[in-house]
Amino acid sequence: MLLRLFALVLIIATPIAMSAERPSKEVLCRACHGPGGGKPIMALYPKLNGQNEAYLIEAMKAYREGRRKGTNAMQMAVQSRTLSDADIEALAKYYAAQP
Repeated sequence: MLLRLFALVLIIATPIAMSAERPSKEVLCRACHGPGGGKPIMALYPKLNGQNEAYLIEAMKAYREGRRKGTNAMQMAVQSRTLSDADIEALAKYYAAQP
């Protein structure tokens, strides 16, 4: 019985343990894109959850470097200037893994 309980806990916990951990800089994104990137505070802010990881990396680097223009480019440029390449990669991995 105890072995079955342990096996059940292991099965349930495995997907949680395998998901990307929330990066510390995620709080910057959450303010506008919502928890897990799935509930933006305004309709013109995109959802980030489940987005392609490579796309997110390129987009954040483009904002940081001033190569990306658009409605929210100025806001995103300011936020992304505080991010290192490692921060951007961690955020992209996290958001790509969100349901």
